[in-house]
Amino acid sequence: MTDTSSQSPPIVPRRTQHQSLRRSPEGLWGRVLAHPRIAALVLGAVAATGYPPLGLWPLTLLGVAGLITLLRRADTRKDAALIGYIFGWAHLTLANNWIATAFTFQAKMPSLLGWLAVPLLCLYLAIYPALAALITHEVSQRLDKGKRASTLAFSILFASLWIVTEWLRSWVFTGYPWPPLGLALLGGWDAPGIARYLPWLGTYALSGLAVYVSALGLWALESKHKVLALGFWAIVTTGAMHSPGLGPRMDEDLDGVRFTLVQPNIPQEERDAAHKFEEHFGRLAEHSYDPENPKRIVFWPESAVPDYLRDGYPQRYYNQTTVGADPEFSRQRIGATIGSNATLMLGVVDLEIGEKMGRDAAVGAYNSVTTIDGEGNLGPRYAKAHLVPYGEYLALRWLLEPLGATRLVAGSIDFIPGPGPQTFDLGEYGKAGVQICYEIVFSGQVVDRANRPDYIFNPSNDGWFGAWGPPQHLGQSRMRALEEGLPVLRSTTDGISAVVDADGIVRQHIPSGMDGGVSGFIPPAKAPTWFARAGNVLPLAWAALLLVISIVALRRRAV
Repeated sequence: MTDTSSQSPPIVPRRTQHQSLRRSPEGLWGRVLAHPRIAALVLGAVAATGYPPLGLWPLTLLGVAGLITLLRRADTRKDAALIGYIFGWAHLTLANNWIATAFTFQAKMPSLLGWLAVPLLCLYLAIYPALAALITHEVSQRLDKGKRASTLAFSILFASLWIVTEWLRSWVFTGYPWPPLGLALLGGWDAPGIARYLPWLGTYALSGLAVYVSALGLWALESKHKVLALGFWAIVTTGAMHSPGLGPRMDEDLDGVRFTLVQPNIPQEERDAAHKFEEHFGRLAEHSYDPENPKRIVFWPESAVPDYLRDGYPQRYYNQTTVGADPEFSRQRIGATIGSNATLMLGVVDLEIGEKMGRDAAVGAYNSVTTIDGEGNLGPRYAKAHLVPYGEYLALRWLLEPLGATRLVAGSIDFIPGPGPQTFDLGEYGKAGVQICYEIVFSGQVVDRANRPDYIFNPSNDGWFGAWGPPQHLGQSRMRALEEGLPVLRSTTDGISAVVDADGIVRQHIPSGMDGGVSGFIPPAKAPTWFARAGNVLPLAWAALLLVISIVALRRRAV
């Protein structure tokens, strides 16, 4: 008979951090977590519903909280990167669904291509959340030495890396920052929500804050008094999202620069229809003249008129426009619509003339904003710097054009980028900064910091942006107003046009699908904000601070 009393008990290996986190979860949430890739796909789409027009911001926080949970449970760097990638792909694909609508306005390409283009684009964009997830996993693994990282320490690290990767997305390969995660923290039109902290954070740090607010909800759920803690978190978060803005609210209480802002309601399918040009001009003229307030600045949208207003082009180009052969007549007619004492800022297309096939021809174009006075005299011109790939120029034209690819808008020549933010001194009408269409979404790149304007004019054509694009576009314009402490005036072809004050509050607007005009006084600018002084150095500084805090927290737990 064998004596077993002296034998050592069998050695049970200590569970690793990830094994301990994978203890048979129970309930619906547990079953979801048991399939992390499917969960990442669903959570990414859920998080996108927090953006306009749905505005279901609690679902964004829920989606990000779920992502943090999945990342903390990831066994390997590959698992973490893949979870972040799938989440980012689903999230950005749903948020950018409006891009597919652009293809419905291009007869040379099938509209089905649009529904393929969006997920294909997001195969690239998803790299950035995947990077944040991968680096968070690696750093936390190295620093916590096998111990379970706390929710808050892990999330602070993830927030810092989300800030950096979202900033990278805004400029690598010309950049595409639409939409930033922080957009979900923007309140209703009369309340800035948690985005009220933009002047001290910047957009990308606000996205980091969205990650951290989500983590606080997780932390509350893990606390001993979870019902009380979660309830307190929900009340505070909801209060912050819905608390009203500060400062004067009624336009009638202001004085200063008087304006008229016009929306002619030009549907995208009619924009290049020559038989509609006079009807469109009539709507612009109808809402632009104000005999009771003759001295004012008038704002028209991007590509407001099809006429070439500058002299010196070959005659055949003028013959294609509304009034035919005479650009001087076009200028005088426009001047007459606003009145002799007013000044107009409007979107036009200017041409770059060079030699082509043995004769003078357009070799490029500029998407421009110019001023014109009541006598028809042209003033300074701003040329759009951030051009839309495949919208205003065909990237890799040498390769794609022989294959039958073309731009999403009419025209066979590419637009030429301008020099970047500029400020125009318009005398009694103040200093105007200009950002054309989607340029306004590039945080930190909308203002000449050496010559700060009094307001930003953002003319746009949102007619090819679908149902989700225009409200998201307006939301990001509000974020620029908050960041820079400057009012933003948006004139669009068919909506949403709006006057946004320096607190991000929409003072006046014209809904989509309507023609009209709004008048009043341009809201005042604020003193330069932290962000206005530092630009994107500010959110990167916040990212560095969060990184240091997370490293210290993780190391202390490992001791």
